[in-house]
Amino acid sequence: MATETTTEAGSVPVYRSEGDGDGMWAMGALMEMKLTAAETGGEVGALLVTQPPGVATPLHVHHREAEVAYILQGTMTYRAGEDVFHLKPGGMLFLPKATPHAFRITGTSACRWLGFVLPGGLEGLYAEVGRPAVQRTMPEFTGVPDPEEIARWNEIGPGYGLQVVGPPLAPDA
Repeated sequence: MATETTTEAGSVPVYRSEGDGDGMWAMGALMEMKLTAAETGGEVGALLVTQPPGVATPLHVHHREAEVAYILQGTMTYRAGEDVFHLKPGGMLFLPKATPHAFRITGTSACRWLGFVLPGGLEGLYAEVGRPAVQRTMPEFTGVPDPEEIARWNEIGPGYGLQVVGPPLAPDA
């Protein structure tokens, strides 16, 4: 007699190779899902992010999760609370839950970085706000945020525990 086996999320390894995982365009970036909360039993979400110079997030807070950013290439300036960090390849930053933060991509080339959220779930916000990436390239970025995307962030973000608390990080931070 055959028995039916079910697999509980987070109880099996998840592997993604280069180019695997859903891709989306959001915040002037190419975001590639590497792990989702659904796959990890809610424990972690992970994104591979590629953003052009000049992209800057508003000062905001995540009320539900801690974050980790690991820089693969390019540079960014990151404000975490009252501290400012200048991240470059090989640099990593842990951001505790509920810490106000913002970042700006600096330099003259794109920044490629791994972002982790603990617990997972926030990665769903990017999929909901963004649009599917038809190819694994950065979307065209004019240096000015898309008003429609900003409206979606403001509408959907609070459902993910995201609260905007200030302006974007200035270029000279």
